[in-house]
Amino acid sequence: MNNTLWRQTRSFPPAARMLMANQFAINLAFYMLMPYLAAHLSEGLGLAAWAIGLVLGVRNFSQQGMFLIGGTIADRFGYKAPIMAGCLLRTVGFGLLGWVDDLPALIAASAATGFAGALFNPAVRAYLAAEAGERRVDAFATFNVYYQAGMLLGPLVGLALLAADFRLVCTVAGAIFAVLTVMQWRALPARRGNATASTPGGVLGQWRTVVGNRPFLLFAIAMIGSYVLTFQVYLALPLAATNALGSKGTWATSGLFVVSAAVAVLGQLRLTGWAKQRWSPAQALVRGLATMGLAFLPLALTPPDATIAVLTALVMAAALLAAGSAVVYPFEMDTVVTLSDNRLVATHYGLYNTVSGLGITLGNLATGALWDFAERHAALWLTWCMLTVTGLACAASVAALARSGYLTVRKECQLAPV
Repeated sequence: MNNTLWRQTRSFPPAARMLMANQFAINLAFYMLMPYLAAHLSEGLGLAAWAIGLVLGVRNFSQQGMFLIGGTIADRFGYKAPIMAGCLLRTVGFGLLGWVDDLPALIAASAATGFAGALFNPAVRAYLAAEAGERRVDAFATFNVYYQAGMLLGPLVGLALLAADFRLVCTVAGAIFAVLTVMQWRALPARRGNATASTPGGVLGQWRTVVGNRPFLLFAIAMIGSYVLTFQVYLALPLAATNALGSKGTWATSGLFVVSAAVAVLGQLRLTGWAKQRWSPAQALVRGLATMGLAFLPLALTPPDATIAVLTALVMAAALLAAGSAVVYPFEMDTVVTLSDNRLVATHYGLYNTVSGLGITLGNLATGALWDFAERHAALWLTWCMLTVTGLACAASVAALARSGYLTVRKECQLAPV
């Protein structure tokens, strides 16, 4: 695996390699801190639950709600500037989270860390797509290995540093982003997207152009279900683990995170290569999405009071969900570029992330409400069946778009301003 990953990484231009290493470090720093922030706010600072929810909610909103802004900035001013600005903002935000203790300052720090993600995420993906050229699928597959590896190692590094002090966790995380800022300033070439200058009407013209891209919008809406399913590693699967094991469910949940990340890290390149050889991009998307939905079926068929069977089904669900997502991700990212016709790519990614973020919020509300209803009526199978249906419906929607020709570039309707 290491040799394969190394060879694959080396096959891309230096800027693409730096973006991959950059994303590993971003996720390493983020996940060494964020899983432990709520406990610090509660036990370390003594904040009330509503205040903790506010701090965490501000971070999520300032990222998910601002992706379109970040993508717009990247297309107008080039990709390098928002990547550097986002890393610099994370340096400040993460540093503050460890050293301030009053609510207004914590909210400001949380907003800064969220907006930082909104700045660099669309820019990184648009930059990588531009550098990879015709090898976008392979580039995004390799990128996802580094992404998942950072997620896997981050909590472990954070736990080790937490033994000393939470402030040390924040200081180290902030220092990583400071180093990234300097590295990008010195070594990352400037890169701009295509056709921004020719888009009439300034920023509003950019937005009108992207919103007027009907195939892209339909694809973004069709893919919402995949993000709802992916998020169940944080919601439904931990709830099921707690039901099965009580207070020990936290350990099982940590194990599920490890399984999910390990499948992506070890299997991403093989799964992508296998899918490329056998399927078209649309077929890979449809079959990957169907796999994500079917991941929940074993849980629907398992009696909730059979602890060992539930744990086995949870591991299967996490592994299948990760495998399906690994198949989908590189083709999904490539499809966004295809549907943008390689114009205003960062703005398209920004709107795509905003739509998926809104979908995650609504999907989680629906899943939580359904879980409560199913638990009251001793019918948890209903939640798992609905998640399976969500995945299959998502796959069917993408298949319908492909049959209708919406997943290929059609210049006469692709980017007509509304």
